[in-house]
Amino acid sequence: MPVKIRLQRHGKKGKPFYWIVAADARSKRDGKYLEKLGIYNPNTNPATIELDVNGAVTWLQNGAQPTDTAKAILSYKGAMLKNHLAGGVRKGALTEEQAEAKFTAWVEEKAAKVTSKEDGLAKAEADAKAKALDAEKAVNDARTAAAAEAEAEAKAAEEAANAEPAEETSNEEE
Repeated sequence: MPVKIRLQRHGKKGKPFYWIVAADARSKRDGKYLEKLGIYNPNTNPATIELDVNGAVTWLQNGAQPTDTAKAILSYKGAMLKNHLAGGVRKGALTEEQAEAKFTAWVEEKAAKVTSKEDGLAKAEADAKAKALDAEKAVNDARTAAAAEAEAEAKAAEEAANAEPAEETSNEEE
């Protein structure tokens, strides 16, 4: 039975949410699966991925073929690297401890990259908020200045209107 590691779509229209599953290659996209390995949510930034790495490696070692997207996700989470290191251990090129140390170092490095990206996104969002607030303050200041100017013009016009009848009455008296 040919097994594929692939994505199974869930969620509503326009808001996809995927399960990462090991399924028979002949089954439907959203049909029966052998094992659920994790989830993938592309709606968040950065995308949320939860994966059972050991389960995925077990399926890969048993001959399961990942689809292109699933392979990218497995690589991102380190399952492909762990499978590669396990192959090196089987051939005798590495010891189990060396392979585990390499994998742990890679996971820590990857976590640092993801954290820095999340921090950068949070900073960019905060900068955008501050910019929008400054622009809103500028618009409000301009409105206040325009209202004050209009009020001053109205007072000047009112004073001019009050001054004209006084001049007319003085002209009539003469």
